[in-house]
Amino acid sequence: MSSKNLSEELFKPRFKHPETSSLVRREHHQPIQVHNALEGDTQHCWYRMLNKLLWTWRGLSPQEISEVLARIAICNLEHTSDALLDTVIGYRSGNWNFEWTKQAGMWQQEAMQCENHDLAGQHWLHAANLYSLAAYPYIKGDELADQAQVLANHAYEEATQRLAGELKTLTFPISGGSPVTGFLHMPAQAQAPYPTVMLCGGLDSLQIDHYRLFHDYLAPRGIAMLTLDMPSVGLSSKWTLNQDTSQLHQQVLRELSNVPWIDHTRVGLFGYRFGANVATRLAYLEVPRLRAVATLGAMVHGVFVDEQRQDQLPDMYMDMLASRLGMSSTPDSNLRTELNRYSLKVQGLLGRRTPIPMLAAYWNNDLFSPEEDARMIVNSSAQGKALLIPAAPVFSSFDKALNQICDWLAKQLKD
Repeated sequence: MSSKNLSEELFKPRFKHPETSSLVRREHHQPIQVHNALEGDTQHCWYRMLNKLLWTWRGLSPQEISEVLARIAICNLEHTSDALLDTVIGYRSGNWNFEWTKQAGMWQQEAMQCENHDLAGQHWLHAANLYSLAAYPYIKGDELADQAQVLANHAYEEATQRLAGELKTLTFPISGGSPVTGFLHMPAQAQAPYPTVMLCGGLDSLQIDHYRLFHDYLAPRGIAMLTLDMPSVGLSSKWTLNQDTSQLHQQVLRELSNVPWIDHTRVGLFGYRFGANVATRLAYLEVPRLRAVATLGAMVHGVFVDEQRQDQLPDMYMDMLASRLGMSSTPDSNLRTELNRYSLKVQGLLGRRTPIPMLAAYWNNDLFSPEEDARMIVNSSAQGKALLIPAAPVFSSFDKALNQICDWLAKQLKD
């Protein structure tokens, strides 16, 4: 498609698409204000949590983030809720998806016109991050989000063709349904087969959101990174999330002996938030295939069983959970009952001993993951390690924690 046609297609106003905040029909409430390193901040008059720290960490500038949010905030066109700035109806100026996609399109055009190979790769990566943000928080039935995810994956593959290291797109057969697609990132300064970390991400992210984790933390340690979207999200959207949260990752893990670039005898997992549920589960189910499991802000018990904690979660996050579980039109009482089943303690796993070394990094007073969850993970491992992350300074503490986690993973994979 020519650049002119691409721009016309991306930015043509459309008004029939459902607006994101209207897709999950729940009784919304007024939760407490949330300020969190992984989820971001709840802010008055915004439906979405604004995760400026993590968006900046991924490569977007604070100025650019503020400029796009300002374009959304000043729009006076029809909203689903007049009290929420990011609920403009229709694919047009002021709509969340439109504004982030428009911003991504500018960087994509820069990438297509750039003659410098490495710089073009950076521009494509920047576009991928913006397209991913256009789709956030990836609610099922959000047609515009689905389109943005396609553009994000395309931009990411274009980027990684030009950036350091090598990307291979791998397709894994899954029994009982559609195959899934993962991305294997391989460090430039090492040789195959590589010790490999499989990343288990959160429900509010795509697998393409983690290039910096590979480039800045794993690749310098000679470790490859394999990513996979969570069930119900991104390239795994055909799969429904259920109580067997690790179903896709488990089957992929069993296929790694057939991937020539991966040393399947040196494989670890790194899971954060809901992805830590997956990683911790596999520490019990796949002992022979794993060297280590690291978790960050793990959601393994407390948030699934504590109704008071659930009542404090932002509406966007509860909507996202309801969407992932296929419960977009069911009462909160039914949702709470279903969430209870996702506790690894309720499932009879967490609390038993596993020989797999496990690290649990956590923050004090974390609404999504209480310290007790981290302690249960550590105490369930024959070689458990807890890592408390200081609340401030937020950015440098996060960076230091990632370095400590990756140092620990490297030691476990290379011993």
